[in-house]
Amino acid sequence: MSNNGLTFFRILFTVAALWNLAGGIPGYFDSANMFHRLFDRELTDPLMMAIYKGSWGTTFLYFFGYLLVAYNPVRHTGIVILGTIGKMFFAAGLLKAYLSGMATSFALVVIAGDFIFIALFITYFICMTRRQEGLF
Repeated sequence: MSNNGLTFFRILFTVAALWNLAGGIPGYFDSANMFHRLFDRELTDPLMMAIYKGSWGTTFLYFFGYLLVAYNPVRHTGIVILGTIGKMFFAAGLLKAYLSGMATSFALVVIAGDFIFIALFITYFICMTRRQEGLF
């Protein structure tokens, strides 16, 4: 892969890290407010709060994962595989909630952003599989 291709992917995964940081910090540290912004309801049940906060904790952790990928895009494809699957499930679930009237229009920002990253990550996978080493 050319240096230009690696530079593009380094930038992509730096931006992906910042995207996850932008959602992960408020989602984890102010879970009730983030829940209200996405679903226009109060989050008062302690069990649901723990589960919801945990999901944002995972989002926050991917900030560090994508930074690792940005440092070495060729070596850390496994992180991207897991991150892509997570983004697909999260974005699809949030889209389903939005289409059923359970989520606010703010959810469209999250959904659109994650689908854009999914498309770019698929491009990354295509480029990585064209390499002699493949994805692993």
